[in-house]
Amino acid sequence: MNSKKISSVIKGWLFIGFGTLIIVIFCFYPMIGALANSFQTGMGMNLHFCGLANYKRLLVDPIFLSSVKNTFLYLIVQVPVMLFLAMLYAVLLNDKKLKCRSFFRIAIFLPCVTSLVAYAVLFKSLFSDSGFINQMLMTLHVIQSPIHWLTDAFWGKITIIIAITWRWTGYNMIFFLSALQNIDPEIYEAAEIDGANVVQKFFSITAPLLKPIILFTSITSISGTLQLFDEVVNLTQGGPGNATITMSQYIYNLCFKYTPDFGYASAVSYAILLMIVVLTAIQFKVTGGKKHD
Repeated sequence: MNSKKISSVIKGWLFIGFGTLIIVIFCFYPMIGALANSFQTGMGMNLHFCGLANYKRLLVDPIFLSSVKNTFLYLIVQVPVMLFLAMLYAVLLNDKKLKCRSFFRIAIFLPCVTSLVAYAVLFKSLFSDSGFINQMLMTLHVIQSPIHWLTDAFWGKITIIIAITWRWTGYNMIFFLSALQNIDPEIYEAAEIDGANVVQKFFSITAPLLKPIILFTSITSISGTLQLFDEVVNLTQGGPGNATITMSQYIYNLCFKYTPDFGYASAVSYAILLMIVVLTAIQFKVTGGKKHD
């Protein structure tokens, strides 16, 4: 190897070396450390090896099981609704005949860049017992008395689902909108010549061509929902009586709210990771498993 090639190799390693070091220190090292901690137990940092005890504890811990049930409820209800709305908005806002398209795109996308504090204050105000939502429903005679949106177990879950959908629909809409703009208009023109209507064009052209984006947004949305934390903590604090708690909030409580149990918290975090991996693999198998020549 001559001096020029050696110099090129050295420059290459210097170019990626710092970034790689940062990733190793702040990503891989904590991941390995958390995995090691998941096999230990004790208070605070006074940990000792316990084998699979933390993972066995997961199977009988009522709070963890409640957090899993709540998290999957949010996932099953909210993710399909959000992705359907995101695709619908994208199709509507991709129509060149629609006036003020830019305004509507910005308006729908804006919630995902809104400050979390302002977002929480807004929803607490809207869904309080004397808030706008209850006042409007009572004015329309839909309800006779205020709904306890933030303090009732059932309605607390509904409020969280509404909040997540409001915040992240526009974010996913951008991906669908970008994909739609890359579809050749001549495909639709040919379908129209063959007599295809709007519904047929959507299911025969739009949906199949959006398959990679549907897969991507599904994976990111499921991953994000399984790690749901901010909305629950700021709106219901996981109450009443852990009725709306999520797995990520439970990890926070184990580390900082209850007596610190970092070993068990690490086991919970790896349980979430395992769920994400399994669900992602299933999605790849169902949605992206077939290969086409």
